[in-house]
Parts: sequence; structure tokens; C-alpha cells
Amino acid sequence: MAPIERLQELTKQSLKNNKAKKAAVMALFYPNQDDETLLALILRNTYKGVHSAQVGFPGGKQESSDISSEHTALRETQEEIGVLQQDITVLKKLTKIYIPPSNFFVQPFIGFCKKTPQFILQKSEVKALIEVKLSDFLDDSIYCTRKLSTSYATDIEVPAYLLNNHVVWGATAMMLSEVRELLKQLNNH
Repeated sequence: MAPIERLQELTKQSLKNNKAKKAAVMALFYPNQDDETLLALILRNTYKGVHSAQVGFPGGKQESSDISSEHTALRETQEEIGVLQQDITVLKKLTKIYIPPSNFFVQPFIGFCKKTPQFILQKSEVKALIEVKLSDFLDDSIYCTRKLSTSYATDIEVPAYLLNNHVVWGATAMMLSEVRELLKQLNNH
């Protein structure tokens, strides 16, 4: 999902910038009442910051009290969408991504809940929960491109996903791409 120039720039910036902050996010799958598998994404509130009003995973900054990046992802998921840490089974650690605009190294994880969670949104950070059906998530028709202006380019065509009428791009789209690839590999076995 990342243009080659973007990957080269990310690598260059991350190497020269070893003062990056750490964060962790959770790609959380769970069954709904009809026993369909869903993926939880969040729409962030509008605020003065680089990720304002964007779609992302529940998660956030690693605190000094966090024992690991996995703990950060679990704690932040509970804080932002109310899913209890003990109800989430962490299945896999994904590829860490450096995000220059916010100067964060983000460690994504895939997690699963056996039952439908009782979501409680943290109103100060989360505007809405976006529940994406697994069948929609795996459908190739969600892939699109959008012309955007970012911190590193003006009017650049970026690869994106259209999920529940929300355009998802950037680091979240890169992480979603890895999740999609893993699920498609499982499906082929």
C-alpha cells in the first residue's frame, strides 16, 4: 500500500531519527450477534494534530508503566473502545511502521475476541466505531486511490481502502494490507 518513494522516505527518516516515540495498535476481530466476523476500526475526533479525523486502529502511545508494546495495544484498546484486555487473545505481532508526521514507531497486533464486545467509546478520542465485515474487508473492490495533500507531498495519488464509506490511507492502510495478506494466505491453505 505504500508508494516506493514513501517507503524510501520512511526508512531514511526512521534511521536518522532514533528519538521516535513508541505506540501500539490492535487490529481487533470479533463475532457479531449474527456470528459474522467483524474488524473494529475507529474514527478519531477532530483535534489539532496530524491524525485528526482519520480512521485508524484502537491504540496509542506507549506509557512508561507499559511492560511491552503488546500491553500498550491491549491497554489502549480497552481505554479507547472499552474492550477488556482479558477478553482479547493476541494472535500475531505485525510489521512495525515509522510515521514521520507524528514521529512514532507503531507496533500493530492482530487480536480476537471470542464473543461480541460491549463497546464503550472514549469520547475525548473516538468519534465513532467502524465495524467492518470480514467478507467486505477481504473483497478486492475496497481498494482505491485518492488524491491527497500530506505532510510530504501535495496532490499525490495514494493507495487507499474504502471501508464502510470511509477512506483509509497511510499507515493504517499499510497495516490493513498486511492483515489482508495474512488472512488471504490462511484462506489458501
